[in-house]
Amino acid sequence: MSPKQTTIVARLRARARRLKTDTLALYLAARHPATPWYAKVLAGLVVAYAFSPIDLIPDFVPVLGYLDDLILVPAGIALTLWLIPPHVLAECREQAAALSKRPTSRLAAAVIVLLWLGLAALLGLWLWRLFS
Repeated sequence: MSPKQTTIVARLRARARRLKTDTLALYLAARHPATPWYAKVLAGLVVAYAFSPIDLIPDFVPVLGYLDDLILVPAGIALTLWLIPPHVLAECREQAAALSKRPTSRLAAAVIVLLWLGLAALLGLWLWRLFS
């Protein structure tokens, strides 16, 4: 890899880490009492979509599959960060940086996936009963 490619990769990794920390900061800001209600609602939607294993456009669709991850999520994060008061955002970013250094839980990820599968099964059962 050339030095130029190495710096580009390093910048992309740093940006990805910053987006992950900002997503966690949005989660914390959505629960902060000084955050306006409209920012809380948007933060909740953005965080739910960012952490959800189900995408609006599935990743296996060529080009468009990753478009939501590359455009929608960062745009939603940027818009929500703009709506949150600066002092709240600074506090939540500090908390997010401290929390992101903790180990991740595979059990929590499994619970989320099982929750989504359970909801999909309930929806399927409801639709089956509705149309049969």
